[in-house]
Amino acid sequence: MMALPFYQKHHQHYDRAYRHKELQSTLSQYQKEEKRKSAVYSHGSTAYTRGSAAYRHGSAAAYGHESAAYSHGSAAYDHESAAQSRRSAAYSLGSESLSKMSSAYDHESAAQSRRSAAYSLGSESLSKMSSAYDHESAAQSRRSAAYSLGSEAYSHGQVYVSGITDTEEERIKESAAYIARRNLFATGEGISATRVATSSSTEEQHEKKSRKVAIRESAERLALKKTLEETEEFHRKLNEDKLLHAPEFVIKPRSHTVWEKQNVKLHCTVTGWPEPRLTWYKNNVPINVHTHPGKYFIESRYGMHSLEINKCDFEDTAQYRASAMNVKGELSAYASLVVKRYKGEFDASYFHAGTVTMPLSFGVTPHGYASKFEIHFVDKFEVTFGREGETMSLGCTVIIHPDIKRFHPEIQWYRNGVLITPSKWVQMHWSGERATLTLAHANKEDEGLYTLRVVMGDYYEQYSGYVFVRDADAEMPGAPASPLDVECLDANKDYVIISWKQPAVDGGSPILGYFIDKCEVGTTHWTQCNETPVKFARFPVTGLIEGRSYIFRVRAVNKAGISIPSRVSEPVAALDPSDRARLRSHPSAPWTGQIIVTEEEPAEGVVPGPPSDLHVIEATKNYVVLSWKPPGERGHEGVMYFVEKCTAGTENWQRVNTEIPVKSPRFAVFDLAEGKSYRFRVRCCNSAGIGEPSEATEATVVGDKLDIPKVPGRIIPTRNTDTSVVVTWTESKDAKELVGYYVEASIAGSGHWEPSNNNPVKGTRFICHGLLTGENYIFRVRAVNAAGLSEYSQESEAIEVKAAIGGGLLHAAPSPPYDITVLESVRDSMVLGWKQPKIIGGAEITGYYVNYREVIDGVPGKWNEANIKPVSERAYRIHNLKENMVYQFQVAAANLAGVGTPSPPTRSFKCEEWTIAVPGPPHDLLCTEVRKDSLVLLWKPPVYIGRNPVTGYYVDVKETEATDEHWRSVNEKPIANKFLKVSGLKEGVSYLFRVRATNQAGVGKPSDTTDPVIAETRPGTKEMEVDVDDNGVISLNFECDQMSPDSKFVWSKNYEPIEDESRLAFDAKGGKSKAAFKDLGEDDLGIYSCAVTDTDGVSSSYTVDEEEMKRLLALSHEHKFPTVPLKSELAAELLEKGQVRFWLQAEKLSGNAKVNFVFNDKEIVNGEKYKMKVDHNTGLIEMIMDKIEDNDEGTYTFQLQDGKATNQSSLVLIGDVFKKLQNEADFQRQEWFRKQGPHFVEYLGWEVTADCNVLLKCKVANIKKETHIVWYKDGREIMVDEEHDFKDGVCTLLISEFSKKDAGNYEVILKDDRGKDKSKLKLVEAAFADLMNEVCRKIAVSATELKIQSTAEGIRLFSFVNYYLEDLMVSWLHNDAKIKYTDRVKTGVTGEQIWLQINEPTPQDKGKYIMELFDGKTTHTRKLDLSGQAFDEACVEFQRLKQAAVAERNRARILGGLPDVVTIQEGKALNLTCNVWGDPVPEVTWLKNEKPLTADAHCILKYESGKSASFTMTGVNTIDSGRYGILVKNKYGTETSDFTVIVTPATAQIGMVMHDADVQGPNLNTMTIAKRKKATATSNYHNEGEKEDFVKPHAEEIIATEETPDPNEILIVEEGDDRDGSGQAVKETDVKSTVPEIILHPTGSLIRQGEKSEETNT
Repeated sequence: MMALPFYQKHHQHYDRAYRHKELQSTLSQYQKEEKRKSAVYSHGSTAYTRGSAAYRHGSAAAYGHESAAYSHGSAAYDHESAAQSRRSAAYSLGSESLSKMSSAYDHESAAQSRRSAAYSLGSESLSKMSSAYDHESAAQSRRSAAYSLGSEAYSHGQVYVSGITDTEEERIKESAAYIARRNLFATGEGISATRVATSSSTEEQHEKKSRKVAIRESAERLALKKTLEETEEFHRKLNEDKLLHAPEFVIKPRSHTVWEKQNVKLHCTVTGWPEPRLTWYKNNVPINVHTHPGKYFIESRYGMHSLEINKCDFEDTAQYRASAMNVKGELSAYASLVVKRYKGEFDASYFHAGTVTMPLSFGVTPHGYASKFEIHFVDKFEVTFGREGETMSLGCTVIIHPDIKRFHPEIQWYRNGVLITPSKWVQMHWSGERATLTLAHANKEDEGLYTLRVVMGDYYEQYSGYVFVRDADAEMPGAPASPLDVECLDANKDYVIISWKQPAVDGGSPILGYFIDKCEVGTTHWTQCNETPVKFARFPVTGLIEGRSYIFRVRAVNKAGISIPSRVSEPVAALDPSDRARLRSHPSAPWTGQIIVTEEEPAEGVVPGPPSDLHVIEATKNYVVLSWKPPGERGHEGVMYFVEKCTAGTENWQRVNTEIPVKSPRFAVFDLAEGKSYRFRVRCCNSAGIGEPSEATEATVVGDKLDIPKVPGRIIPTRNTDTSVVVTWTESKDAKELVGYYVEASIAGSGHWEPSNNNPVKGTRFICHGLLTGENYIFRVRAVNAAGLSEYSQESEAIEVKAAIGGGLLHAAPSPPYDITVLESVRDSMVLGWKQPKIIGGAEITGYYVNYREVIDGVPGKWNEANIKPVSERAYRIHNLKENMVYQFQVAAANLAGVGTPSPPTRSFKCEEWTIAVPGPPHDLLCTEVRKDSLVLLWKPPVYIGRNPVTGYYVDVKETEATDEHWRSVNEKPIANKFLKVSGLKEGVSYLFRVRATNQAGVGKPSDTTDPVIAETRPGTKEMEVDVDDNGVISLNFECDQMSPDSKFVWSKNYEPIEDESRLAFDAKGGKSKAAFKDLGEDDLGIYSCAVTDTDGVSSSYTVDEEEMKRLLALSHEHKFPTVPLKSELAAELLEKGQVRFWLQAEKLSGNAKVNFVFNDKEIVNGEKYKMKVDHNTGLIEMIMDKIEDNDEGTYTFQLQDGKATNQSSLVLIGDVFKKLQNEADFQRQEWFRKQGPHFVEYLGWEVTADCNVLLKCKVANIKKETHIVWYKDGREIMVDEEHDFKDGVCTLLISEFSKKDAGNYEVILKDDRGKDKSKLKLVEAAFADLMNEVCRKIAVSATELKIQSTAEGIRLFSFVNYYLEDLMVSWLHNDAKIKYTDRVKTGVTGEQIWLQINEPTPQDKGKYIMELFDGKTTHTRKLDLSGQAFDEACVEFQRLKQAAVAERNRARILGGLPDVVTIQEGKALNLTCNVWGDPVPEVTWLKNEKPLTADAHCILKYESGKSASFTMTGVNTIDSGRYGILVKNKYGTETSDFTVIVTPATAQIGMVMHDADVQGPNLNTMTIAKRKKATATSNYHNEGEKEDFVKPHAEEIIATEETPDPNEILIVEEGDDRDGSGQAVKETDVKSTVPEIILHPTGSLIRQGEKSEETNT
């Protein structure tokens, strides 16, 4: 049984709707056990049993009177305090039940009834005491106003006191107290005392009683009532067998992480009966307190057990186990202890040194000794460069004046403005003169601006220097650099969210993702947390053990390999945030105590209200983090929270943390489907119950909401020093959670980029150090956040690295204008024109001043001012000049900084009347909208137009470096406009432009050329866009991110300023400007341009022609009268249970979109039959019909309304379409019911294995242990040897050596108590033919390559297959012609060998042989070239084998007939006969003791017809005993056969051989001597292979024959080949005969038939 949380122990009303069955049954069982145990302990003494009846009889009346009086007295009190009334009512109800209990006990025993009279006095006294309580109630009514404030607490205190106590010790105390009170009442001593006190001054006692005494007395009465109830329950249910139960852990020991030298205490509470014995183990070794005195303390009291470990050290890190055991069983609980070292904030030497060496913050300030300190830094550290893994040291000598030796300065080090504290990575030292900071193992996290601050009281000075840390060399070439700044963002008891920063160097290929590793503190074992790399720089690590501490690291991976790991994170404990907050005040690891709830003055439980301000603070594709504020209404106790979720568009709320509520107002939700939308809400709970839910969040789509930042813009380098450059840029637009920027530098033209910083910098300015003096560098910047790194910005302009010269004001006066020319000249005035200064001084030019002077005879005169007020145009008419006088001019520009230097004097111009016919030069040329292949040229018309008006203009262009001969006209015909878009430019090429005006007289003088213009699109260039809003308003929009505070948007139409705003409305906000058309029409056609002042020519244009106007008006109409765009029309599909899903998807829907569902012009609503759902995020609208019926035929329509937009879509389901859908739905429903039990996912099919066996297989699902599978063929069950284990859900039946006999109908049935399912497979006719074709194909594919085997008959070509089937068609080809089979050339199959036998081969048999295997569809071939050396070697081997066969067949041999041992009686005749064979006829020689035996009268030797040899010995005697043998010999070989003759003395039975016989046949009573057998052949043939052939299988036999061919081999004749012994092979049965048959002849000779000697060729 699992342990219950403390908030569920005493509250049976705890939210049963969410409690699953296991928890509910556990809770009820736990409550029963608690009551049973309480009853056991309450049964304290037999005296209590004997006196209980009398006492109850008396107490019933007493308590009855008392309750009535108490209730009456509390009536007035009830008006003023509802809580007091409820207490009185509860008390009365308790008294009533007590009276009923007492009457139930009256009949327990007659003896008890008889003794009840003895206790009547006590009852009477108790009744009078009750009247005293009536007076007390009246007094309490008079003081009800004073009690009203505490009534709520009092009521709750009653409930708390009456609850079941938690420990056995308190139960025993409670029982003992009750027995004492019962004895007091029984003896009457206490009652008489009470009577006296009451009679003396009852009213005075009531007045003096305090509220606490009243509460205590009331609580005692309730406790007494509860004890009686539990005792009654005990007597009713007392059963010893039911009391016995196995140990159970109510509270298990918790894991801890502590600091060294701290104490830790492991607690647990165990229940069980009999009381369990508990043993503590460390790493499964019992803990012995005697072997470690003072180290361990073990306590056990009434089910509560503890293990205390004193002064923990690292050796105490282990797993501890508490094992509880009794007669019913054993149970263990585990806890881990991790001990780590604590690094304090202060050095202990500060407090133990002999002299005062404390910083000033700990001592007296030195104000009395010096009014001001002068602090100087010498021998300072400069910009420092290091590499990961190296040790770096920063130092500075500090000189302080005046030097006060009693006081020492406080040395502080900062990194990027953050105070640095000593750690294992950073060490600090102050020698008294020099401050040093050492980075023991530099990492990229250490990069930054380091500041040394020396503090003396209220005075301090500081010095700063930048430290750069470059990446360490990668372990694999091309691998990325290591990530940095690994941190734990959010930690809870079972998860930690890890974040990191991406490295600046990716190794040359994009980073594919990151691996996160974890390691438990105290161990060195790292575990990878994610199987696949994650790209998002934030990852939730789950599966942590509560209470343990972990560290983390991250590795980057690209296609080249994995980076070295990052620096490990700070340790973090897996704890609930509220527990962590509780521990912050003490440097201790996870909480070591138990949860104990105490209430001094318990108040009545208040159900907490809903939390507020619930919102999603972070959402990724892996998790969503929620945050909220605690409720305002929550009573006096803490609250906890339940988090619930539901899919957006539904109200199906599911609890996320079903078991244990969370304590902190922050929670991470996992296991969400990516791409789905969810809503969340939170409920509060405490001991009083669960409150109402909070307001649900907006729909949140699960996915990475954070986008990769946009590219930074406008990279501007500025000179700084000889080795550094200041780089500034504009920040990324709309960037969220920006981590910083990486800056890279490259020598111009090298193409090699180096990172300037390895730790992202915040802000838009960075000093790039370490550059080469005199080199030209370019720079680029990229932004980074958790989603990744942005694209690189455009490269900056090249800048030479050298120190900046001097300084200057923020704004400077502009440089002089230039290219001053005369535009028109008359008798008394001239018009000048000029170009804007190249340097405007950082501020807009406010005007120009023109000066002129006369030149007489080449001598210039005094300068005169032509204008007093500045002119804004770059053209000015100077009046009051003298005709025919020569003048010089100069122009000066002015801005906020003042008037700039005037231009140099122009060349001399004569003031005279121009009389030329052609126009003068245009002026004020301006290039705008410069792009990589085009620009727009603007100009002003000539001041002097000639004799006729100007009719047009020509624009000329040439490359800057080209000569004047290369001027060419852009337009062939003159244009009337004063602007022209020049296209066809080459990117990166510099151009010059000029304009010529023309009239009827001709083409005039060209204008001055423009400044060189490079055709390029500047970084950050944006184009003008047209937009139509929801109200149909058409507007032109332009955005600029390079604006200065003084910049303005200037709109033009056809490049003329727009003065009439009746057609357009302008609006500018920030860097955006909009020109909205009020009523777009033909009057608005033209080119609209927008330029931004005080920028580097930022401008863009948009052409509104007639076609574009029509398009915009149509789009505007759509927006005014919108329709909801649909991705898909209304469609229907079937679901798993046979439900019909009608759905359509809109392009997008707002949160206010509404949908009406209509069937046959009638609206249908959500109910049992129809379930509707609208997902506003995806635009998906669906309606699910539970079951389609006949009356559902008709037209279905979805009507959509989203604001002003409407749309609808219909689906007609009538006729055959409806019937088809209905049939499919019925089938799907049946399928769903089928799948509720065991069922087939894939029906029965077949597969041919590589061994050419047939495998019948099917895939099943929803299987359990009791599911059976049965196979049938043609209705008959197939018996399977082994029960199927349903591994991988696949069932198989293997049919080996498949053939025609296996054709038929196969069926497999699945069944258990939930139902059954079956699948059939017909393997007949065409289906069987297909299977056979596949079997044949597998056989054909398995065929080995053709091999050659020489035999005694000829040459054999053969191939092996896994299995041979007659259906496989085999044919042989010789030189591409089919072979005709004869007695000489024939084919066959032996086992798995397919062969072609060529007997007596000739040269005509040479050539290429092909074996064709036809599987019914495809022909498979195996080829062999039998020619050349292969044929010659085979023929030679054939001849050798042939000769060996002839020799073996014709050699001399003994066919049988001789016994091994002959025992014969002396005087008898011995006659032995054997058959011999050979060609030519062999010679026969008989031997005795290996010497030739000659025939005589005693020994008669015969040899008849060359076949039969006989040996006859007449009248044998003992000297004839010996070893005899026969030797046969011809030219092909010899063979011998030995036998032993034993002659015994004569006995009574003359002429009989002594032998025993049994039912099994004759058994000679002789000693058998092993026979010697010899065979000698003239050839060198060895017959060892022949012996092996009788052991090996047939296929092996053939191979052995091939490898060891023998010309003397004896053929093994197959069954049915029965040849006689005349020159042919004998039957196999003759060869294998082992029991010779013995025949007794009348002459007394023995003949053993059927025996053949074994042959061994030498």
